[in-house]
Amino acid sequence: MTQASYYDIFNGDADGICALHQLRLAEPREATLVTGVKRDIRLLDRVATVRDAELTVLDISLDSNRAFLLQLLESCRVFYVDHHYAGDLPHSPNLIAHLDPNPEVCTSLMVDALLEGRFRAWAVAAAFGDNLHDSARKAATTLPLGETQIERLRELGELMNYNGYGHTVADLHISPQALYEAVKPYPDPLIFCEEGDVLALLRQGFADDLRRARAMSALRKTASGRIFSFPAEKWASRIAGVFSNEKAREKQEMAHALLVDNGDGTFMVSVRAPLARRTGADNLCRAFPTGGGRAAAAGINALPGELVEEFFQKFFEVFSP
Repeated sequence: MTQASYYDIFNGDADGICALHQLRLAEPREATLVTGVKRDIRLLDRVATVRDAELTVLDISLDSNRAFLLQLLESCRVFYVDHHYAGDLPHSPNLIAHLDPNPEVCTSLMVDALLEGRFRAWAVAAAFGDNLHDSARKAATTLPLGETQIERLRELGELMNYNGYGHTVADLHISPQALYEAVKPYPDPLIFCEEGDVLALLRQGFADDLRRARAMSALRKTASGRIFSFPAEKWASRIAGVFSNEKAREKQEMAHALLVDNGDGTFMVSVRAPLARRTGADNLCRAFPTGGGRAAAAGINALPGELVEEFFQKFFEVFSP
Protein backbone atom coordinates (compact mmCIF):
# COMPACT_ATOMS: atom_id res chain seq x y z
CA MET A 1 0.00 0.00 0.00
CA THR A 2 1.24 3.50 -0.83
CA GLN A 3 2.62 5.31 2.19
CA ALA A 4 0.75 8.38 3.44
CA SER A 5 0.74 10.57 6.52
CA TYR A 6 -2.83 9.76 7.53
CA TYR A 7 -5.04 6.69 7.30
CA ASP A 8 -8.74 6.49 8.10
CA ILE A 9 -9.70 2.87 8.75
CA PHE A 10 -13.39 2.15 9.29
CA ASN A 11 -16.07 -0.50 9.16
CA GLY A 12 -18.10 -0.30 5.95
CA ASP A 13 -21.49 -0.14 7.67
CA ALA A 14 -23.55 2.86 8.80
CA ASP A 15 -21.78 3.11 12.14
CA GLY A 16 -18.27 3.12 10.73
CA ILE A 17 -19.09 5.57 7.94
CA CYS A 18 -21.02 7.97 10.17
CA ALA A 19 -18.34 7.85 12.87
CA LEU A 20 -15.65 8.86 10.38
CA HIS A 21 -17.91 11.47 8.78
CA GLN A 22 -18.45 13.20 12.13
CA LEU A 23 -14.72 13.25 12.87
CA ARG A 24 -13.80 14.66 9.46
CA LEU A 25 -16.50 17.30 9.63
CA ALA A 26 -14.92 18.39 12.90
CA GLU A 27 -11.32 17.99 11.70
CA PRO A 28 -11.05 17.87 7.91
CA ARG A 29 -7.96 16.21 6.49
CA GLU A 30 -6.95 14.14 3.53
CA ALA A 31 -6.29 10.51 4.37
CA THR A 32 -5.96 7.13 2.72
CA LEU A 33 -9.28 5.34 3.25
CA VAL A 34 -9.28 1.67 4.28
CA THR A 35 -12.62 -0.10 4.53
CA GLY A 36 -14.62 -3.05 3.19
CA VAL A 37 -17.81 -5.00 3.70
CA LYS A 38 -19.23 -5.06 7.21
CA ARG A 39 -17.79 -8.50 8.01
CA ASP A 40 -14.31 -7.46 6.85
CA ILE A 41 -13.17 -6.39 10.31
CA ARG A 42 -9.47 -7.32 10.25
CA LEU A 43 -8.62 -4.16 8.38
CA LEU A 44 -5.33 -3.40 10.09
CA ASP A 45 -3.64 -6.19 8.16
CA ARG A 46 -4.02 -3.99 5.06
CA VAL A 47 -1.81 -1.32 6.62
CA ALA A 48 0.59 -3.62 8.47
CA THR A 49 3.64 -2.23 6.64
CA VAL A 50 2.81 1.43 7.31
CA ARG A 51 5.33 3.37 9.38
CA ASP A 52 5.46 6.85 10.92
CA ALA A 53 1.81 7.65 10.20
CA GLU A 54 -1.33 8.67 12.08
CA LEU A 55 -4.15 6.15 11.98
CA THR A 56 -7.79 6.65 12.91
CA VAL A 57 -9.50 3.29 13.49
CA LEU A 58 -13.27 3.12 13.86
CA ASP A 59 -15.82 0.41 14.58
CA ILE A 60 -13.64 -2.68 14.26
CA SER A 61 -12.71 -4.96 17.16
CA LEU A 62 -9.36 -4.23 18.76
CA ASP A 63 -9.07 -7.84 19.83
CA SER A 64 -9.51 -9.06 16.25
CA ASN A 65 -6.77 -6.67 15.07
CA ARG A 66 -4.45 -6.99 18.06
CA ALA A 67 -1.37 -8.45 16.36
CA PHE A 68 -1.26 -5.82 13.63
CA LEU A 69 -2.10 -3.03 16.06
CA LEU A 70 0.87 -3.94 18.25
CA GLN A 71 3.08 -3.88 15.18
CA LEU A 72 1.76 -0.50 14.05
CA LEU A 73 2.15 1.06 17.50
CA GLU A 74 5.91 0.65 17.23
CA SER A 75 6.07 3.70 14.95
CA CYS A 76 2.52 5.01 14.36
CA ARG A 77 0.10 7.04 16.43
CA VAL A 78 -3.32 5.38 16.59
CA PHE A 79 -6.66 6.93 17.57
CA TYR A 80 -9.10 4.05 18.16
CA VAL A 81 -12.86 4.25 18.84
CA ASP A 82 -14.99 1.11 19.02
CA HIS A 83 -17.85 -0.63 20.83
CA HIS A 84 -17.00 -4.28 20.13
CA TYR A 85 -15.22 -6.72 22.45
CA ALA A 86 -11.67 -5.42 22.87
CA GLY A 87 -9.91 -7.69 25.35
CA ASP A 88 -6.89 -6.27 27.15
CA LEU A 89 -5.87 -2.76 26.12
CA PRO A 90 -2.28 -2.51 24.82
CA HIS A 91 -0.08 -0.16 26.85
CA SER A 92 1.53 2.29 24.44
CA PRO A 93 2.04 6.06 24.44
CA ASN A 94 1.13 5.94 20.75
CA LEU A 95 -2.42 4.69 21.42
CA ILE A 96 -5.43 6.82 22.30
CA ALA A 97 -8.38 4.46 22.72
CA HIS A 98 -12.03 5.03 23.48
CA LEU A 99 -13.61 1.60 23.95
CA ASP A 100 -17.06 0.86 25.32
CA PRO A 101 -18.79 -2.53 24.89
CA ASN A 102 -22.06 -1.24 26.41
CA PRO A 103 -24.79 -2.82 24.26
CA GLU A 104 -26.72 0.46 24.17
CA VAL A 105 -23.96 2.42 22.39
CA CYS A 106 -22.33 2.34 18.97
CA THR A 107 -19.12 3.88 17.69
CA SER A 108 -20.92 6.88 16.19
CA LEU A 109 -22.57 7.69 19.52
CA MET A 110 -19.15 7.48 21.15
CA VAL A 111 -17.72 9.89 18.59
CA ASP A 112 -20.76 12.12 19.11
CA ALA A 113 -19.93 12.30 22.81
CA LEU A 114 -16.30 13.17 22.05
CA LEU A 115 -17.48 15.97 19.73
CA GLU A 116 -20.10 17.16 22.23
CA GLY A 117 -22.97 16.62 19.82
CA ARG A 118 -21.73 18.84 16.99
CA PHE A 119 -23.03 16.50 14.26
CA ARG A 120 -25.46 14.44 16.32
CA ALA A 121 -27.96 13.80 13.55
CA TRP A 122 -25.39 11.56 11.84
CA ALA A 123 -24.93 9.62 15.10
CA VAL A 124 -28.71 9.20 15.34
CA ALA A 125 -28.79 7.69 11.83
CA ALA A 126 -25.92 5.36 12.69
CA ALA A 127 -27.60 4.18 15.90
CA PHE A 128 -30.76 3.34 13.97
CA GLY A 129 -28.59 1.42 11.51
CA ASP A 130 -27.08 -0.58 14.37
CA ASN A 131 -30.60 -1.48 15.59
CA LEU A 132 -30.22 0.76 18.65
CA HIS A 133 -33.59 2.40 18.17
CA ASP A 134 -34.04 3.44 21.80
CA SER A 135 -30.58 5.00 21.92
CA ALA A 136 -31.17 6.72 18.59
CA ARG A 137 -34.45 8.24 19.72
CA LYS A 138 -32.93 9.33 23.02
CA ALA A 139 -30.16 11.15 21.18
CA ALA A 140 -32.69 12.64 18.77
CA THR A 141 -34.64 14.28 21.62
CA THR A 142 -31.80 16.80 21.97
CA LEU A 143 -32.28 17.95 18.36
CA PRO A 144 -35.05 20.10 16.84
CA LEU A 145 -36.51 17.21 14.87
CA GLY A 146 -40.07 16.18 14.17
CA GLU A 147 -41.18 12.57 13.86
CA THR A 148 -41.02 12.69 10.06
CA GLN A 149 -37.38 13.83 10.20
CA ILE A 150 -36.50 11.16 12.76
CA GLU A 151 -38.04 8.53 10.52
CA ARG A 152 -35.95 9.82 7.64
CA LEU A 153 -32.81 9.38 9.74
CA ARG A 154 -33.97 5.87 10.63
CA GLU A 155 -34.35 4.97 6.97
CA LEU A 156 -30.97 6.50 6.14
CA GLY A 157 -29.20 4.54 8.87
CA GLU A 158 -30.87 1.28 7.96
CA LEU A 159 -30.14 1.71 4.25
CA MET A 160 -26.48 2.55 4.92
CA ASN A 161 -26.20 -0.47 7.18
CA TYR A 162 -27.94 -2.69 4.63
CA ASN A 163 -25.39 -1.63 2.03
CA GLY A 164 -22.51 -2.93 4.15
CA TYR A 165 -23.55 -6.57 4.02
CA GLY A 166 -22.16 -8.92 1.40
CA HIS A 167 -19.39 -11.45 0.92
CA THR A 168 -17.37 -8.99 -1.16
CA VAL A 169 -17.62 -5.33 -2.13
CA ALA A 170 -18.82 -6.51 -5.57
CA ASP A 171 -21.99 -7.83 -3.87
CA LEU A 172 -22.92 -4.35 -2.62
CA HIS A 173 -24.91 -1.70 -4.46
CA ILE A 174 -22.20 0.87 -3.75
CA SER A 175 -18.78 0.43 -2.17
CA PRO A 176 -18.43 1.67 1.43
CA GLN A 177 -15.69 4.07 0.33
CA ALA A 178 -17.95 5.52 -2.38
CA LEU A 179 -20.82 5.83 0.11
CA TYR A 180 -18.55 7.71 2.50
CA GLU A 181 -17.48 10.02 -0.33
CA ALA A 182 -21.15 10.60 -1.16
CA VAL A 183 -22.04 11.75 2.38
CA LYS A 184 -18.78 13.68 2.86
CA PRO A 185 -20.08 17.07 1.60
CA TYR A 186 -23.12 17.02 3.92
CA PRO A 187 -22.98 18.25 7.55
CA ASP A 188 -26.75 17.65 7.71
CA PRO A 189 -27.95 14.11 6.88
CA LEU A 190 -31.45 15.37 6.13
CA ILE A 191 -30.09 17.49 3.29
CA PHE A 192 -28.18 14.45 2.05
CA CYS A 193 -31.47 12.54 2.04
CA GLU A 194 -33.04 15.26 -0.11
CA GLU A 195 -30.17 15.86 -2.52
CA GLY A 196 -28.17 12.62 -2.64
CA ASP A 197 -28.92 10.22 -5.50
CA VAL A 198 -27.57 7.17 -3.67
CA LEU A 199 -30.62 6.54 -1.50
CA ALA A 200 -32.94 5.82 -4.42
CA LEU A 201 -30.64 2.99 -5.52
CA LEU A 202 -30.38 1.58 -2.01
CA ARG A 203 -34.10 1.96 -1.34
CA GLN A 204 -35.04 -0.14 -4.38
CA GLY A 205 -32.46 -2.83 -3.66
CA PHE A 206 -33.53 -2.93 -0.02
CA ALA A 207 -37.19 -3.44 -0.92
CA ASP A 208 -36.44 -6.24 -3.38
CA ASP A 209 -34.09 -8.11 -1.03
CA LEU A 210 -36.35 -7.74 2.00
CA ARG A 211 -39.32 -9.09 0.06
CA ARG A 212 -37.36 -12.28 -0.68
CA ALA A 213 -36.19 -12.56 2.93
CA ARG A 214 -39.64 -12.15 4.43
CA ALA A 215 -40.85 -15.10 2.37
CA MET A 216 -38.51 -17.41 4.30
CA SER A 217 -39.79 -19.39 7.30
CA ALA A 218 -37.87 -20.26 10.46
CA LEU A 219 -35.72 -23.40 10.21
CA ARG A 220 -35.77 -24.03 13.98
CA LYS A 221 -37.92 -22.42 16.66
CA THR A 222 -38.32 -22.73 20.42
CA ALA A 223 -39.72 -20.49 23.12
CA SER A 224 -36.30 -18.84 23.47
CA GLY A 225 -35.25 -18.28 19.86
CA ARG A 226 -35.63 -18.63 16.12
CA ILE A 227 -33.09 -19.73 13.52
CA PHE A 228 -33.41 -18.90 9.81
CA SER A 229 -31.41 -20.14 6.82
CA PHE A 230 -30.86 -18.39 3.48
CA PRO A 231 -29.39 -19.75 0.22
CA ALA A 232 -26.04 -18.86 -1.37
CA GLU A 233 -27.32 -15.82 -3.27
CA LYS A 234 -26.23 -12.18 -3.26
CA TRP A 235 -29.55 -10.87 -2.00
CA ALA A 236 -29.29 -13.20 1.01
CA SER A 237 -25.96 -11.85 2.22
CA ARG A 238 -26.99 -8.23 1.52
CA ILE A 239 -30.18 -8.38 3.58
CA ALA A 240 -28.81 -10.54 6.43
CA GLY A 241 -28.25 -7.73 8.90
CA VAL A 242 -31.48 -5.88 8.26
CA PHE A 243 -33.52 -9.08 8.37
CA SER A 244 -31.87 -10.16 11.64
CA ASN A 245 -32.56 -6.77 13.19
CA GLU A 246 -36.17 -6.83 12.02
CA LYS A 247 -36.77 -10.26 13.53
CA ALA A 248 -35.15 -9.15 16.79
CA ARG A 249 -37.53 -6.18 17.04
CA GLU A 250 -40.49 -8.39 16.09
CA LYS A 251 -39.96 -10.79 19.03
CA GLN A 252 -37.95 -8.87 21.62
CA GLU A 253 -37.93 -11.68 24.20
CA MET A 254 -36.39 -14.12 21.73
CA ALA A 255 -32.88 -14.58 20.33
CA HIS A 256 -32.37 -14.90 16.58
CA ALA A 257 -29.82 -16.45 14.27
CA LEU A 258 -29.54 -16.37 10.50
CA LEU A 259 -27.27 -18.70 8.52
CA VAL A 260 -26.44 -17.66 4.96
CA ASP A 261 -24.84 -20.33 2.78
CA ASN A 262 -21.41 -19.12 1.64
CA GLY A 263 -21.44 -21.64 -1.21
CA ASP A 264 -18.22 -23.32 -0.05
CA GLY A 265 -19.44 -25.60 2.70
CA THR A 266 -19.49 -22.82 5.30
CA PHE A 267 -22.14 -20.41 6.53
CA MET A 268 -22.15 -16.72 7.40
CA VAL A 269 -23.99 -16.43 10.71
CA SER A 270 -25.74 -13.38 12.19
CA VAL A 271 -26.85 -13.59 15.83
CA ARG A 272 -29.06 -11.18 17.74
CA ALA A 273 -29.51 -11.51 21.49
CA PRO A 274 -33.01 -10.77 22.77
CA LEU A 275 -33.57 -7.01 22.72
CA ALA A 276 -35.01 -7.37 26.22
CA ARG A 277 -31.59 -8.55 27.51
CA ARG A 278 -28.92 -7.81 24.86
CA THR A 279 -26.26 -10.21 26.18
CA GLY A 280 -24.64 -13.46 25.08
CA ALA A 281 -24.26 -13.06 21.31
CA ASP A 282 -20.53 -12.29 21.41
CA ASN A 283 -19.62 -15.19 23.70
CA LEU A 284 -21.62 -17.61 21.56
CA CYS A 285 -19.99 -16.53 18.31
CA ARG A 286 -16.46 -16.38 19.70
CA ALA A 287 -16.81 -20.06 20.61
CA PHE A 288 -16.58 -20.86 16.88
CA PRO A 289 -13.86 -20.17 14.27
CA THR A 290 -14.12 -16.71 12.62
CA GLY A 291 -16.67 -15.60 15.22
CA GLY A 292 -16.83 -12.26 17.01
CA GLY A 293 -18.93 -9.19 17.68
CA ARG A 294 -20.63 -7.56 20.62
CA ALA A 295 -22.95 -8.68 23.39
CA ALA A 296 -26.17 -7.72 21.60
CA ALA A 297 -25.22 -8.59 18.03
CA ALA A 298 -22.45 -10.83 16.75
CA GLY A 299 -21.60 -13.15 13.91
CA ILE A 300 -19.47 -15.89 12.41
CA ASN A 301 -17.97 -15.30 8.99
CA ALA A 302 -17.48 -18.93 7.97
CA LEU A 303 -19.09 -21.55 10.20
CA PRO A 304 -18.01 -25.00 8.91
CA GLY A 305 -20.95 -27.15 7.87
CA GLU A 306 -19.93 -29.90 10.31
CA LEU A 307 -20.35 -27.44 13.20
CA VAL A 308 -23.86 -26.27 12.31
CA GLU A 309 -25.66 -28.70 14.62
CA GLU A 310 -23.28 -27.82 17.45
CA PHE A 311 -24.04 -24.14 16.84
CA PHE A 312 -27.78 -24.81 16.96
CA GLN A 313 -27.39 -26.62 20.28
CA LYS A 314 -25.27 -23.89 21.85
CA PHE A 315 -27.57 -21.16 20.51
CA PHE A 316 -30.57 -22.56 22.34
CA GLU A 317 -28.48 -23.30 25.44
CA VAL A 318 -27.10 -19.76 25.65
CA PHE A 319 -30.45 -18.08 25.20
CA SER A 320 -32.67 -20.46 27.17
CA PRO A 321 -34.68 -18.68 29.89
